[in-house]
Amino acid sequence: MEEKKESLNFIEQIIEDDLSTGKHKQIITRFPPEPNGYLHIGHAKSICLNFGLKETFKGKTNLRFDDTNPSKEETEYVESIIEDIKWLGFEYDNLFYASDYFEQLFEWAVMLIKDGKAYVDEQTPEHISEQRTNPTINGIESPFRNRSIEENLKLFLEMKDGKYADGSMVLRAKVDMNSPNMHMRDPVMYRIMKKHHHRTGDKWCIYPMYDYAHGQSDYIEGITHSICTLEFEVHRPLYEWFLEQIDTTGKRPRQIEFARLNLSYTVMSKRKLLELVKNNYVNGWDDPRMPTISGFRRRGYTPDSIRNFADRIGVARRENMIDVGLLEFFIREDLNKKANRVMAILNPLKVIITNYPENKTEQLEAQNNPEDISAGSREVSFSREIYIEQDDFMEEAPNKFFRLKPGGEVRLRYGYFIKCNEIIKDNDGNITELHCTYDPESKGGQSPDGRKVKGTIHWVDSQTCIDAEVRLYDRLFVKENPEDTNENETYLDYLNPDSVRINTAKLEQSLLYAKPMERFQFERKGYFCVDKDSKQDKLIFNRIVTLKDSWTKIAGNE
Repeated sequence: MEEKKESLNFIEQIIEDDLSTGKHKQIITRFPPEPNGYLHIGHAKSICLNFGLKETFKGKTNLRFDDTNPSKEETEYVESIIEDIKWLGFEYDNLFYASDYFEQLFEWAVMLIKDGKAYVDEQTPEHISEQRTNPTINGIESPFRNRSIEENLKLFLEMKDGKYADGSMVLRAKVDMNSPNMHMRDPVMYRIMKKHHHRTGDKWCIYPMYDYAHGQSDYIEGITHSICTLEFEVHRPLYEWFLEQIDTTGKRPRQIEFARLNLSYTVMSKRKLLELVKNNYVNGWDDPRMPTISGFRRRGYTPDSIRNFADRIGVARRENMIDVGLLEFFIREDLNKKANRVMAILNPLKVIITNYPENKTEQLEAQNNPEDISAGSREVSFSREIYIEQDDFMEEAPNKFFRLKPGGEVRLRYGYFIKCNEIIKDNDGNITELHCTYDPESKGGQSPDGRKVKGTIHWVDSQTCIDAEVRLYDRLFVKENPEDTNENETYLDYLNPDSVRINTAKLEQSLLYAKPMERFQFERKGYFCVDKDSKQDKLIFNRIVTLKDSWTKIAGNE
């Protein structure tokens, strides 16, 4: 038992203490996204945390949509969020919406008015903000703060009935205009917003603010531990104040904050992600360069890789920047075990093997995955003409260049030794093809006479290979923290102009029937995924990640 406690993070320790003391018999957490955009990798961390606590302590987790702002929310986002959670491998126990509680929230607001703890303010948002002043000096009370309960109640009911225009008045909680915490200086509870709601239609024209609806929704659902990111720490006194006004059971949810995920070479702000989409800097929310869960899914990341990443970074109390290289480490680690190896040429250079019979084609045995014996093997065709990578040949090669060069010999993967004898160029001096000879005794890459051949390169058969569009994705930004800008810059100034390059590649014939979302390792090139829009007559592959792994030492020292 002691060993288990030592491994607990601070949130797990709190929960274990609450269970061991009998404060709670079962924990209930929730994941409460606002359906105003697609979820990103930071949300994935929160999902893994909340649902992971459910699994660890055999509790429950609700999915609750915070749909209190109809001007920004859409059913499309609701559906995408549900899909993301299921794709990550989690199941919620209940599906709720804050809009389920609009009647109850309204009744509690009326109760606060009758208790003299809420009032209708007719000032502009600008005036209200000015009167809050700053944390070092007392705020200025609204001239409407002490109007009668009867008048406040009348005005609030008229707000609900649609008598007043958007922005003309709000309902504020009467808390403490002198609090050093600005969130406690008479926060707004309701605003007028005559917008069609994706669930309640036009029934309501007043909508609760997040700070008012959030804690009350937790209370209604019996949430025991409300896990939030660190920016909500200053909201916690208000969260607790609202609960004090309505609680009659003594069983209130406890808000606990943890540091949100900041990932290098990207942005995590929903506003900025929306700007990237709307202004066509990317091709939609699921563009494989986006840090959205749907973007990672389309790029080819696996649920296991993201869950393992979230588990590795853990939960902390302080903000920090996580290197995207760590996330790349986990997808490499996962796909190294799962992905079948295939051969693909991204920048083809034709090779003619002059001493190979012209009409002959043979089948060579190739191993599918050396990390998984059960994956078996496949046959790859070999003939007189093949393609190799352009950068696997160098006309004027340095001493330590162990790939193909004039007069040099290399081993073809699964095939034979070949030796370059002649270079063919076009009128501009560009190399168009190589003429080589092969050693028929070296089949399978075995040296027939013990001679050493250091270089091994991959290839595809020109007679049977297939063409495919290959999208080579890279990081979306060139700066580690693109939001770290000076007054003359924006994060957009750091967009990577080479975040995607598109090649027409030559692939081995076995990939002809590859299905969308299947993942492969292109030998010596990286891990690739069949794009969701790929078809048999127009294959499209997305690069998930290169083979280079800069995190090996870090992971090995854990």
